[in-house]
Amino acid sequence: MKVLPRKAKALYLNPRTMTLLSELGIECQCILRLLVQLEMTGLSRAQVENVLGELSAAVLHLHEHTRGLDAVIDEDQDSID
Repeated sequence: MKVLPRKAKALYLNPRTMTLLSELGIECQCILRLLVQLEMTGLSRAQVENVLGELSAAVLHLHEHTRGLDAVIDEDQDSID
């Protein structure tokens, strides 16, 4: 499954926020792909360990990526109100 970048269409949001949300979407797609892989039957122990390692890295990246994102979203929301 290839992750496709999405074009920002929501002109009511700050371009920085749109970029951050687009990157968040891509990372979420990656995590979903890994979760689907874990649901597959017949995986070897090495395959499961590999997927879990990738999932661990993706979750860490997601955690770092979302640090402060709530404040960025709040700033955009305040500018809309």
